[in-house]
Amino acid sequence: MRIAFTTALPKEGFGRLVERGIGDLSLVIGHCPEETYKKADILVSTFDYKVSREMIEGMPNLRLIANFGAGYNNIDLEVCRERGIRVTNTPQPVIEPTAELAFALMIDVARRVSEFDRMLRSHSNGENGDALKALNGVFGVMNNLSHSLYGKTLGILGMGRIGQALARRAAASGMRIIYHNRNEINGDALKALNGGNDEMVKYVDFQTLLQDSDYLSLNLPYTPQVHHIIGKPELGMMKRSAYLINTARGAHVDEAALVEALKSGIIAGAALDVYEFEPQISPELLKLPNVVLSPHTGTGTWEGRIAMCENVCDNILAFAEGRIDDMNIVV
Repeated sequence: MRIAFTTALPKEGFGRLVERGIGDLSLVIGHCPEETYKKADILVSTFDYKVSREMIEGMPNLRLIANFGAGYNNIDLEVCRERGIRVTNTPQPVIEPTAELAFALMIDVARRVSEFDRMLRSHSNGENGDALKALNGVFGVMNNLSHSLYGKTLGILGMGRIGQALARRAAASGMRIIYHNRNEINGDALKALNGGNDEMVKYVDFQTLLQDSDYLSLNLPYTPQVHHIIGKPELGMMKRSAYLINTARGAHVDEAALVEALKSGIIAGAALDVYEFEPQISPELLKLPNVVLSPHTGTGTWEGRIAMCENVCDNILAFAEGRIDDMNIVV
């Protein structure tokens, strides 16, 4: 089988393919030449690389797209169904790092960490004496106040594995958790989250989630049905003191409506790892002090990247060996 890669990935994660005689490790180092795509049986794509109908139709031998990432809205699934091409993803390795970043962003925007960092650096740009004088005016008992997470309500939209991993972190910090999901979670998953306290984690309807959350985290996969699930009406239902956290997909949020809500005080702030028109970011977001921005790094740890490569290998090896039940199949 011939494997083509859309993106340079850590070659350490693909050693098993070489050991089994599947693929050429040199292809992991960079983009493949066009001729390689045309001959490839397997395409390893990444969540930020658009695999279009045109690209797929130009690969007559293609039988598997092993996507590097949990999301797969970068792939034209319709043409894959038409041609019987399998599509897999890597949901397991992304859980903890994405939840970790969502929690970090929530702390950052609540405690104004990035904002204070920028402020201190801007006050320290002058000569030593001037900088010291400027900084003397910054410190003070009633200056630079922020908000705590402890005792507040975290609303989670999308209580899948990432949402549950975020809930565990929030519960450990003394937060109350409410969530809205297609299905209410129960059994062992609920017990693991509430620690025996039935009041710790509660299922609520969408409107209640919006109205009662002090921090609202988006952790649902993207489909056309949830495009702009957070728009002007939804932002208007939120508390004026609430913060929006998005580490899922940018198109969940109407970015123009979010900018207006942040500028007019409809909500208190936002922390974003994803953007509606990524990699472009609305210029207004870059200027607002009550916004924390991250360049789509939810899964971006060395440990996470290697684990995702290993999961891609798992899918490819299972495909090559006919172990369909062992694959993370999307289509």
